[in-house]
Amino acid sequence: MKPTIGFIGLGIMGQHMAGHLIDAGFPLIGYDIVEVALANAVARGARPARSGQNVASQADVIISMVPDSPDVENLVLGEAGIIHVVRAGQVYVDMSSIAPHTAIAVARRLAQQGVRSLDAPVSGGEVGARNAALSIMVGGPEDLFNEMLPIFQCMGKTIVLCGDHGAGQAVKACNQIQVALNFIGMAEALVLGTRLGVDPGIIIKVLSGGYAQTRVMDVRGPKIIAGDFAPGFRSRLHFKDLNIIMQTASELHVPLPATALAHQLFSALLAAGKGDLDHSAVITVLEALAGIEARSPSSGQV
Repeated sequence: MKPTIGFIGLGIMGQHMAGHLIDAGFPLIGYDIVEVALANAVARGARPARSGQNVASQADVIISMVPDSPDVENLVLGEAGIIHVVRAGQVYVDMSSIAPHTAIAVARRLAQQGVRSLDAPVSGGEVGARNAALSIMVGGPEDLFNEMLPIFQCMGKTIVLCGDHGAGQAVKACNQIQVALNFIGMAEALVLGTRLGVDPGIIIKVLSGGYAQTRVMDVRGPKIIAGDFAPGFRSRLHFKDLNIIMQTASELHVPLPATALAHQLFSALLAAGKGDLDHSAVITVLEALAGIEARSPSSGQV
């Protein structure tokens, strides 16, 4: 008999992840603070819950997919947190992208209640979530990882145990550095090429066939050219991840000069009111600096 899964956070990615679990035959109880998101999950086959605590009181495995470290802390340890209703033997899997030290602290507190836990952030954006092709980076005990593997396999393709609690979040931070710099590298190439009078589509075609090819370019390059910045992963969430990275690096005295630049460019993107656009919209900051005429709002850029 399959365990009952409680899924908290049914947004851009969570809705697809929960849907794959439902399709795989897992009984699923869903909750989201956005009523439309919850209604969509119910239409897919989820049972609705009234709160995170309501989810935790009914589920065997609790999965969260929420925006930031304070959201996880509030969900788990807050006044209305699940810590007040969980029971020994339950499993908690946080698939959000949060600070490694927060993941460790939450795991330790839940362990005092007899709840086993994993941090399991993901990469792949909405496309990966929709296609059940996410990369899942897991931190926690190996035996629990193996126990949860059939659940992860419903949502992802590359599923790796990275180490103990917090290790999944550490690898996710590394991922977000690489993705941000890939976006900025592609953006600079397109801005320079455009100023030199070359068709951006030609630039993408040529670069995609050589050593400069990246998945970022494959997935988002054509959308950038079309001016389509509908969010697969919102810029403000990538900025949040860069904040975590810079804070962690500062605490460890690790220099990240290129990431610091990425952090500033994403900060400028948010200052321009574009935090809800896809993170590929960072190109618009560079276009503005280069004096390239902005796309019209109808094209997806504001």
